[in-house]
Amino acid sequence: MKIRFSYLLPLFCAAFFWGCNPGSEQNGSTTRPDTTDGQPAAEASPPQEVEQERYIVFFGNSLTAGYGLDASESFPTLIQHRLDSLGYAYKVVNAGLSGETTAGGNKRLDWVLERQPVDIFVLELGANDGLRGLNLDQTQQNLEEMIDKVRAVYPQAEIILAGMMVPPNLGQPYSSRFNEIFPAVAKKKAVTLLPFLLQDVAGEPSLNLPDRIHPNAEGQKLVARNVWQVLEQIIVEQQRG
Repeated sequence: MKIRFSYLLPLFCAAFFWGCNPGSEQNGSTTRPDTTDGQPAAEASPPQEVEQERYIVFFGNSLTAGYGLDASESFPTLIQHRLDSLGYAYKVVNAGLSGETTAGGNKRLDWVLERQPVDIFVLELGANDGLRGLNLDQTQQNLEEMIDKVRAVYPQAEIILAGMMVPPNLGQPYSSRFNEIFPAVAKKKAVTLLPFLLQDVAGEPSLNLPDRIHPNAEGQKLVARNVWQVLEQIIVEQQRG
């Protein structure tokens, strides 16, 4: 068993057409264009195969959406920049929605999967459940159901579950139960676990907005680092496959 932790893209249709070369057709016959030395032009070499683009969908809440920041500063965009710089043919899709709970995400996911191809799915939900003191059995069930939905539509997709933690202000039993959900789901569903999305960011005033909840631009860079440490190995394995 393995344990591992923008916006919807439009679909483009390409239209192909032939360009007409005046004088190349006479009396219904076609002749090859001449080269400068009067010899017939050589046949064009076949086009080189282009690597098929794959899709990484970040499905989450305001942490993924980049709340309070320009879209270019969100960690999914930073991941896209790294992919591009390394020559990986992956397109990042930021499907983050501020305020989303696991229940809301579970309902929204069907709409996303109907419209968006998925090769790697990063599930980042649960923080708002904890902040609102929601029922954690339901939170765990929602996470498991979302993983099942992705696998039902894209059985070959790799799934990363981003772990979260909450402070003990709702009581130690609640926070302990919350923090245990993500490793438990990752183990049960055999997905990749990112132990804590906000590692080295949470609780650091210089890395968060004034609300002390959402990472600022510098904090997003560290979040991108945390994600990349888990994501890179999956990408390497997909490239080999």
